[in-house]
Amino acid sequence: MMLRFAAPVLTSLALLTAPAHALDLSNMSDADRAAFGDQVRAYLLENPEIIVEAIEVLEQQQQQATALADQELVQANADALFNDGYSWVGGNPEGDITLVEFMDYRCGYCRRAVPEVANLLAEDGNIRLVIKELPILGEASVLSSRFAVATKQVAGDDAYKQVHDALLEFGGDVSEVTLRRLSDGLGLDSDAILAAMDSEAVSDEISKTRELAQKLQISGTPSFVLGTEMLRGYLTADQMQQIAEGVRAEQG
Repeated sequence: MMLRFAAPVLTSLALLTAPAHALDLSNMSDADRAAFGDQVRAYLLENPEIIVEAIEVLEQQQQQATALADQELVQANADALFNDGYSWVGGNPEGDITLVEFMDYRCGYCRRAVPEVANLLAEDGNIRLVIKELPILGEASVLSSRFAVATKQVAGDDAYKQVHDALLEFGGDVSEVTLRRLSDGLGLDSDAILAAMDSEAVSDEISKTRELAQKLQISGTPSFVLGTEMLRGYLTADQMQQIAEGVRAEQG
């Protein structure tokens, strides 16, 4: 295709693609620089698709760089992500790959992700799930997370899962009154849970998750880590399944 263009344009393109040391515009005269610029402009106007191609290449390079940086962040924080000793673990605890979800109970996309994550776990059968409480959407979010974490610390993992699911479905205003009503409805020790909500242990767990999110440059929910891959935002079960298969293939 390039053979169709005049020699001056070909010369200009050769200069553009040459190593930096071979393209020395400082040694050109003003007239030569002006002619060079005119030739490049003319070529691009005649072949605007090259600009689109260049943008696509740049975007691919940026995406690859971002993915690599995210993988390095995941590796550097692997223990805190996958085995912190306090986050709730579900799915297949012996699964060959772990899905970590950073979530907020007041986040609409977190609620949309619930059936997607459930379908992924059911269809795959070999994924371990870790839930990270990351309340970032105001006081109602903080209150909900404190209640959920307090439930886990006071009543255990099964009670936490009940509360977790109920809070993701809850559509009313969050207050101690409504949380007590929810807890009573599940047959839990509401007094003990509400008393623990402001404890140092609950605050410490939420604080550690926030610090981890900052290290991972997570600023929104839901955010996922699937194996070595950082997934920022809502995904369907099929999308996550494809990524899981890719991670498994890399692991051999």
